[in-house]
Amino acid sequence: MFVRGLELLLPEISGGRITVVASTGDAASAAGLVRRSVPDMALVDLHMPPPGGLRAVAAARQADRRVRVLAMSGDPDPAGALDALRAGATGFLPKSSEPADLLQPLLAAVDGWVVLPDAVLAALATLADGAGPRPVVRLDDGERNLLRLIAGGGSTMEIASRLHVSERTVKRQTAVLLRRLRVSSRTEAAALAGRAGLL
Repeated sequence: MFVRGLELLLPEISGGRITVVASTGDAASAAGLVRRSVPDMALVDLHMPPPGGLRAVAAARQADRRVRVLAMSGDPDPAGALDALRAGATGFLPKSSEPADLLQPLLAAVDGWVVLPDAVLAALATLADGAGPRPVVRLDDGERNLLRLIAGGGSTMEIASRLHVSERTVKRQTAVLLRRLRVSSRTEAAALAGRAGLL
């Protein structure tokens, strides 16, 4: 019922900016659905039946690296959201929200922003704090600009276009930046950028 509500409501309340192109309740078919429908974004319920939402997140990202995957869950515990981010999700929305309340976060995600509730962002900050003191890393202007674009949720293709370089160059520079920051994902880098006041 929730999915059907979104299918009917989102095109209307977004003024046509959001169109639902496909849906499934089968986590195992996520990758094939993404390949066939080529969406800009995929919403994945973490509590799908086996093999589960986390597998669906990872499969959707592997099927098309350009697709933004927003995980959803009715569970208030941020641990599930953190697991989804590790699996490749580019944001998280609480499923407890009314469908109409999802419009602004979804539009922000469509525009390339990383969408995370306060509790999830606080959990990310706690994880970063618990990792022990981080050495001071001095970034040059190019690295700071790349970090801002990553934190803004831009895809590799979008960042390459903004920087006027190839996607391969962006991937290489991102890998170098993540190593320098001693983080393992773009989401952790975004959290660091927010804490450092770069956004």
